[in-house]
Amino acid sequence: MPEEIHEPPSPALHRTTTVEQGRFCAAHCTCGWRGPARRARSLARTDAENHSVG
Repeated sequence: MPEEIHEPPSPALHRTTTVEQGRFCAAHCTCGWRGPARRARSLARTDAENHSVG
């Protein structure tokens, strides 16, 4: 049987999405983070980008 190589898990990646909540839009991440509700989708996307980078 061939030897299996086990590598340490890579650091958790932050995967963000935006979620519509009535007239508002908010950024959510797989790590549990949630951005503030925004009326402008572009601001929610910016929140998500800033969280992913930071």
